[in-house]
Amino acid sequence: MADEPQEALGGKTPLEAADTPAMDEMAPRSEIGLLKTIPEGMSPGSDTANLAVMGYNPREYYTGRSPLEALSIGVPMKDTDVAMRCNLVTLSEEEPYEEKRILDHSSSEISTEDAAVLLEAVRKELENETYQFYVGTSYRHCVIWANGHVEQLAAPHDHLTEVVGPYLPENKVLADMMKRSYEILSNHPINVERKAKGLNPANSCWFWGAGTKPMVTSFEEKYGKKGVMISAVDLLKGIAIGAGMDVVNVPGANGGLHTNYEGKAQAAVDALLKQNADFVYVHLEGPDEMGHQGSLERKVQAIENLDKRVIRIVKEQMDRSGEPYRMLVLPDHPTPLRIRTHSGEPVPYLLYDSTKNMGDGRLYGESEAKDSGIYREEGFRMMDVLLEKEV
Repeated sequence: MADEPQEALGGKTPLEAADTPAMDEMAPRSEIGLLKTIPEGMSPGSDTANLAVMGYNPREYYTGRSPLEALSIGVPMKDTDVAMRCNLVTLSEEEPYEEKRILDHSSSEISTEDAAVLLEAVRKELENETYQFYVGTSYRHCVIWANGHVEQLAAPHDHLTEVVGPYLPENKVLADMMKRSYEILSNHPINVERKAKGLNPANSCWFWGAGTKPMVTSFEEKYGKKGVMISAVDLLKGIAIGAGMDVVNVPGANGGLHTNYEGKAQAAVDALLKQNADFVYVHLEGPDEMGHQGSLERKVQAIENLDKRVIRIVKEQMDRSGEPYRMLVLPDHPTPLRIRTHSGEPVPYLLYDSTKNMGDGRLYGESEAKDSGIYREEGFRMMDVLLEKEV
């Protein structure tokens, strides 16, 4: 959600320009500040950032992104296994493989149903005792490499529109599997149909995010609170499962712009008021995806959906319940439209307490957060602040 000032918005960021009545109502009574979620020297990924926001120091707990996703989809991992993310991406079609360009890291946010068919075609040709393929969600899938070793593999969303050659795995087997996947997928009936509909074909696998089996401390042991995760993204579910939190799967939640916002909001309220949860983590991927797509209009829309279709619903129902509550609103990391990928700058946060005025009248946005003078450098300590274990 965090971004840079946009000329098209009169120098405001998407967050500052968006129509956000719920956050505007809360902000003057809230603590507004900046939070560094990406430790210095670490890659600005959703994995490190969300670990930090959930209270886990990425320097201690991070073993790679894909192992967390593997946890989410129930993939059994041995200590000697390496998990890799397998994106279904869109590459340009005319050139030899090494000269193709990455056009879309999500293949027009392909449905899980279509992706499962395509991955099965790849699995039939490429799977063996060493490499096992597992279906995840939308374009995000998983490969387990038996007795593998962790390699630095490029994330496709970091290299949109660039030629793929310099970013292919150094490991020849992995690079050859990616090339072979293009041969399998480029003329698959599903991709022929997608192109006819004006959608991007999911014409290649892309391996990245390698890591080993994760070890995450129980959230309840760490904080003494029963936690619930609401997300459509396997990475977030994996962190939650590793932390022993309950995962609520909301029908129609898909990690895109057009997701079941109201369903997520209601699931959060139900967990807090009906299922005795102490803490709920509601994750929305829409603003991030629109940042990757470079769409200013849709990024603003995603932020407005967050405000009106999630935060407003949760706040109104919690207020009616009479239960005291605290709410923390923040991005895990910026995804600036200018670069269409993640960056590691501090993010603006809003911390609201229904029982007291914590603010000084300012609104929620990047510039006001910076002007507040509040800067929390160790992002993983923010959970202690939210749960009133640390000021």
